[in-house]
Amino acid sequence: MGIEGARERRVRTGGIELCVAELGDETQPTVVLVHGYPDSKEVWSEVASRLAKRFHVVVYDVRGHGRSTAPVPLRGGFTLEKLTDDFLAVADAVSPDRPVHLVGHDWGSVQSWEFVTVKRTEGRIASFTSMSGPSLDHFGHWIKQRMTRPTPRRVGQLLGQGAKSWYVYMLHTPVLPELAWRGPLGRQWPKILQRIEKVPGGDYPTASLPSDAAHGAWLYRDNVRARLRRPRSDAYAHVPVQLITPTGDAFLSERLYDDLAVWAPKLVRRTLPAKHWVPRTRPDQLASWITEFVTAHEEGGPAWQAPAITASGRYVERFGGQLVLVTGAASGIGRATAFAFAEVGARIVAVDRDGEGAARTAEMCRLIGAPAAWPETVDVADEAAMEKLAGKVAAEYGVVDVLVNNAGIGLSGSFFDTTSEDWRKVLDVNLWGVIHGCRVFGRQMAERGQGGHIVNTASAAAYQPSKALPAYATSKAAVLMLSECLRAELAGQGIGVSAICPGIVNTNITATARFAGVSEEEQQRRQKKTSRLYGLRNYPPERVAEAVLRAVVDNRAVVPVTPEARGARLLSRFSPGALRAIARLEPPL
Repeated sequence: MGIEGARERRVRTGGIELCVAELGDETQPTVVLVHGYPDSKEVWSEVASRLAKRFHVVVYDVRGHGRSTAPVPLRGGFTLEKLTDDFLAVADAVSPDRPVHLVGHDWGSVQSWEFVTVKRTEGRIASFTSMSGPSLDHFGHWIKQRMTRPTPRRVGQLLGQGAKSWYVYMLHTPVLPELAWRGPLGRQWPKILQRIEKVPGGDYPTASLPSDAAHGAWLYRDNVRARLRRPRSDAYAHVPVQLITPTGDAFLSERLYDDLAVWAPKLVRRTLPAKHWVPRTRPDQLASWITEFVTAHEEGGPAWQAPAITASGRYVERFGGQLVLVTGAASGIGRATAFAFAEVGARIVAVDRDGEGAARTAEMCRLIGAPAAWPETVDVADEAAMEKLAGKVAAEYGVVDVLVNNAGIGLSGSFFDTTSEDWRKVLDVNLWGVIHGCRVFGRQMAERGQGGHIVNTASAAAYQPSKALPAYATSKAAVLMLSECLRAELAGQGIGVSAICPGIVNTNITATARFAGVSEEEQQRRQKKTSRLYGLRNYPPERVAEAVLRAVVDNRAVVPVTPEARGARLLSRFSPGALRAIARLEPPL
C-alpha cells in the first residue's frame, strides 16, 4: 500500500532498491521524512499530506521495510554508514541541486542524527527535526558520564532509561524477535497500538509489518552495542535542530536530551503531551512545527517565508504553534489569557461579542509573540453562531488544541429580586456559553483524535454559597460540575478538562455586573463601589492567566487561584458549615 496521491519511484543504492514516494510541488523546498521501527513510510501519511500543501515532501521505505528490498545477508546490512548511503542516494535523486530538510521519528531520528553529524552530508541538509530517537553517540556519552560520575540522581536516570529500553535487550536475542513478529505479535500489533498508544487505524500499519519488524531488528543488532561502547567524539550537528519530545513516551526518558545543546548548538526544543507514535496521533501539531522550522531556515525561500521563532515564554516548548481559542478575550481574564498563550508562541483566536475589543487583543497577540492571531465576533450564548464559528475556525485555522471558555457576566441580588429574565441572561452566557464551546470545539478535538485541553472559567462562588449571588453562583457551580463530568468522559481520548476558580480579581466585570432589584442610580453606585473594592484588592488577571497555562501543562482538574479562592475550597471540603455561616453575612454594599 502506498500513500494516496504520491508519485513513486525506485532508487538503487548499495545493491538494494528503495521505494521513494513524493508529494507536493517539486519546485518548493524538499522535506524528507524518515520512519522508525517497526514502521514503513506510511506512518508519515497524515503529516506528509499536510506538509505537501507548502513543500515538496519525500518519504521512503528504509531498506528491508515496506516496498524497499532487504540487503543480503541481513547481518551487517543495516549499519548507520549504509543507511547514510541510502539517504544521500534519495536526496540526490529528489533534490540534486538544493539541500533538503530532514525529519526523523524513532529509528528514523536515530539514523538522521548520523546524517547531520558526519562530514560527507555537509551542504546536503538544511535543517533537522528530531522526535523520539536520540543519537546513539550522544546516548553513549550520556551513559558514560553517569557511570564515571555516579550520583543518586544519575544512577536513577540510568536505571529509569534501562527499564524503558527493555525491548532493546529482547531485539538482540537471536531468532525469537523474528518468530514473534511473524507470529502472534505481528497480528496483534495494530490492536496494541490502538489500545495503548491511541493510534487510529487506516493505512497504517501496512500488511508488510511482520517482515518489516523482523528485518528491522538488525537496526539494533548492527548499531546499538557498537556505538554505545565507542561513541563518536565528533558527533556535532552541522545544521539547525528542532527537538520534539513527547512527554508520555514509554520508551525514552526526557533526561536523555539534557546535554543536547552541547552537540547541537542551533537547537530549538518543543514538548508535546503525547505518547511515542506522534506522527499518527498528533499530525496537525507536527506539521505546524515542521512548517515553521523549515520556513525559518529555508535560504532564498519563497515570498511566504516566515520570520524566525520569536516567542520566549516559559512554556514555549509546550505551546509553540498550537491553536488556542479564548472566549471573552476583549478584556480582563480572557485578554490576559490570550496574551499569555501568545507569549509562548501559540496561535490565537480571540473571541468576544465586542468585535473591536477582540481585534485589539488579536493585534496585541501578534506583537508579543503569536505567529498568528485572529479576532472573531460572536455571542457565546448563541448556539447557531457558535456552530458557525467552529466550522470557520476548523476550515481556516485548524482544529483547536486548547479551548478557554472564559466569557461570563456578573449578577448580584437576592433570589426573590432576581427575575426569570435575569436568570436566563446569566445562565445563557455563564453556563450555556460554556456548554456550546465544549460541545462544538470539544467534539472537533475528539473526532481529530489527537488530544487537546478544555479550560472552563468557573469561580470561587462555585463552591462558596452567598445569599447575594444565587444566580451567578449557581451558573458557576454548574460549570464546575460540567467540567468534572467532561474530564471523566474525555480522559480516554487524551483531552484534559480544567475548571479555573479565580476569586476576587481586578477586572472590568465589576463595572458591568448588574444588581437585581435596585434602581438605576443605586445600581451605578454599587458598581462603582464594587470596582473600588476590587481595585483595592488589585489581584491582576495576569496571575489567573498564569494559572490557566499551568493547569493545561499539569492537566489539573480544579484550580482555585487567589488565596481566598483556595481558602474557600479547603473549607468547602473540610468545614462546609463554616462556609454556610459566612454565606449568611450581609455583603459590603
